[in-house]
Amino acid sequence: MLLELARWLAHDVRAFNVFNYITLRAVLATLTALVISFVVGPMMIRKLTQYKVGQSVRDDGPQTHLVKAGTPTMGGALILVAIAVSTLLWADLNNRFVWVVLFTTLGFGIIGWIDDWRKVVHRNPKGLSARAKYFWQSLIGLAVAAYLFHTSTTPAETGLIVPFFKHLVIPLGATGFIVLTYLVIVGSSNAVNLTDGLDGLAIMPTAMVGSALALFAYVAGHLYFSKYLGIPYVPGAGELMVFCAAMVGAGLGFLWFNAYPAEVFMGDVGALALGAALGTVAVIVRQEIVLFIMGGVFVMETVSVMLQVASFKLTGKRIFRMAPLHHHYELKGWKETQVVVRFWIITMMLVLVGLSTLKLR
Repeated sequence: MLLELARWLAHDVRAFNVFNYITLRAVLATLTALVISFVVGPMMIRKLTQYKVGQSVRDDGPQTHLVKAGTPTMGGALILVAIAVSTLLWADLNNRFVWVVLFTTLGFGIIGWIDDWRKVVHRNPKGLSARAKYFWQSLIGLAVAAYLFHTSTTPAETGLIVPFFKHLVIPLGATGFIVLTYLVIVGSSNAVNLTDGLDGLAIMPTAMVGSALALFAYVAGHLYFSKYLGIPYVPGAGELMVFCAAMVGAGLGFLWFNAYPAEVFMGDVGALALGAALGTVAVIVRQEIVLFIMGGVFVMETVSVMLQVASFKLTGKRIFRMAPLHHHYELKGWKETQVVVRFWIITMMLVLVGLSTLKLR
């Protein structure tokens, strides 16, 4: 929106040409999302408290969590507002990838909103049924996958890139690409949702991974850089740097209120949306495997739940004291802040490993 205004003004004042630089608009998107979070955050928390949109706490969980009961949830709506406004202000709205990622993010956010609303307002502990939730997630995921495949312009946009190998690209074909994209988007969405169980635990890794994906998007959308680093050139992907920057700014702004002890929780409305956003960006810039590496904490949390359920059904025994994994370490005696910060450190290390794939080929 503002880019179009700047381009119009640049006809008379050349200084406005500076807004054509993606890097500048990415910085402005980050700052805009931060300011929106800081301004809107307190008002949203007051409204959520007023309407008694409070978090319920599991009776079988760590006893230290009982004090969290009643803390406002659905704060992820703040993140979505900040991301959407910042992206619409600073991104090139003629870019199809911007609209794809926005559609996916807000679509999954609506699913999470309905689920949260039924749980905390209508006091329905089941919220949106698992079947309905996965149906709508699958519908959006498959629609996005089909759109990206049918609008791709080069074979590299639909091949699986293997990190650390310079020329190893696995052709996927229509079926393979659509299935992989579906699994990445829906899987990422639910992985972040499972991780969102402690104050600040999910949002900071999301911001870290989002920052790295912003760099991948910029490189993938730059003809010279992509050729030099040996990664697929995806025309238009660079504009996703602005979206990722807005996501980072919104995430950090939310962390201001979500840091221990949290004033507000993200809820499914934020977790499902952010996970889907990360997955969609990774698919567009062809870095699905790198996302798997950088989002290792999300992967561990998801795998811990899968193993716990499988073990209990098959043997009647549990592998972990409690799943997801962060609760296991709490019950082992780690303080909540220790779990959160240590998982942050792990994510930072994994993000650096992911970024190293830009050069180590």
